Amino acid sequence: MLVPALRLSGALAFIALTMLFVSGIAPDGIPGWLLLAGAGVGAYMAMNIGANDVANNVGPAVGSGALTMGGAIVLAGLFEAAGALIAGGDVVGTIKSGIIDPSFIADPNEFVWLMMAALFAGALWLNIATAVGAPVSTTHSIVGGVLGAGLAAGGTAVANWGTVGAIVASWVISPLFGGAIAATFLYVIKRTVTYQRDTMAAASRVVPWLLTLMAWSFSTYLVMKGLKHIWKVDFFTALLIGLLPAGLIYGATRPMIARMAAALPNEKQHVNSLFGLSLIFAAALLSFAHGANDVANAIGPLAAINDALLHQGVSTKAAIPLWVMVVGALGLSIGLALYGPRLIRTVGSEITELDMTRAFCIALAAAITVIIASQLGLPVSSTHIAVGGVFGVGFLREFLKVNYSRLLHEIEEHHQGSDRAEVEAFLQAFDDATISQRGEMIRKLRKEKQATTLTRKERKRLRKLYRKELVKRSLLMKIIAAWIITVPASASLAAVLFFAMRGLLV
Repeated sequence: MLVPALRLSGALAFIALTMLFVSGIAPDGIPGWLLLAGAGVGAYMAMNIGANDVANNVGPAVGSGALTMGGAIVLAGLFEAAGALIAGGDVVGTIKSGIIDPSFIADPNEFVWLMMAALFAGALWLNIATAVGAPVSTTHSIVGGVLGAGLAAGGTAVANWGTVGAIVASWVISPLFGGAIAATFLYVIKRTVTYQRDTMAAASRVVPWLLTLMAWSFSTYLVMKGLKHIWKVDFFTALLIGLLPAGLIYGATRPMIARMAAALPNEKQHVNSLFGLSLIFAAALLSFAHGANDVANAIGPLAAINDALLHQGVSTKAAIPLWVMVVGALGLSIGLALYGPRLIRTVGSEITELDMTRAFCIALAAAITVIIASQLGLPVSSTHIAVGGVFGVGFLREFLKVNYSRLLHEIEEHHQGSDRAEVEAFLQAFDDATISQRGEMIRKLRKEKQATTLTRKERKRLRKLYRKELVKRSLLMKIIAAWIITVPASASLAAVLFFAMRGLLV
């Protein structure tokens, strides 16, 4: 593990080298020092995106043991950079998400200060969030920065408040969608595989279909999101394209899963090994799509600064020079390597315990949620979706554990006074039964004798015990608080920085 001084030295060296490189290629006739400053802030932003946002793509795979920390950093770094350079696009919107109207900012120098303040504020907020271990939306960070600097530059009329409202809505929509879909898939796997008497036989039937669904979802997601800058297709075309790799995956995985299942003991924990390879592919594809999409959060304002200085005007679209794209791609990878492990651990293991089955459900939920939300026109955050998925599977496990313990308590109460061997035999039969058989056993038990129920105090104590064990509430509250204040915090920082810059430079 790198010591803090080495990490800081590495980050400062990247910023300095970026500025040194830009000083040598800055076109004549523009204020080179402004472009230099913008490049330095852009490099800082790119590293912070790598440190905070990339954890959502690889955290579940690391937490479940499908990838080591080192392997995840190398994999994500390569695919983030590839996504940024191959599919990041050659044109970017100068005003992220249409959050403000650029027609209110006529002076190109003022526009440059606005973008610089927005970029710096977004990076600072991401740095703070990473330092306290809170995964936040980088899109919301830069949107808040543009909003705050825009309000400082042009007043309240400059903001598109409908867009702001949609972003606020995403604070609720994204985690709820991600959590619900991830929990649903986990419950389906439990009902169809791990709760069956012959677990491995059930896995050999069900798992290939789940992997096929993942292939279809990720292929559609990659076409719609990861390649949208270089190949635009509609939703139904993307779905049809996704069927081809999905069919190939089904044909390849069905015999492979059957062989693996036949060689494994008939125990629930061994189902996890059937999802390991799919998690590695999911982490790679999520990282590629993230690099293609979210690199714009770092290089968009930098490209806007370059364009405004070069043409001495404000436009809604700006060409992305190759050097700007390289700064974004390298910054993502370097930030991940230097500061990413903390957030990877937070997402992967500190919120709740993840195995490969749960991590698979989270990865699948991330792709499906983005696809559904895109078609419904709902604003979502990939960070909120992934973290919501982690909490979703944690809370489902918590509910099932509490419910199972309540049933065991009823069984114990029903057999009070019985020989202990008889009680143990019933408990063993209950544990081995399928979910439908368990329900029938409990119905018969209740019919024979009304089971004694837990008191309210006992029930509350039992729920509290399992919640402590399965989901860390302190992290939940910290993350929610960070999500809520991201836009206002970034906006406030940007407004202060804009006024400071204008005061110093005018």
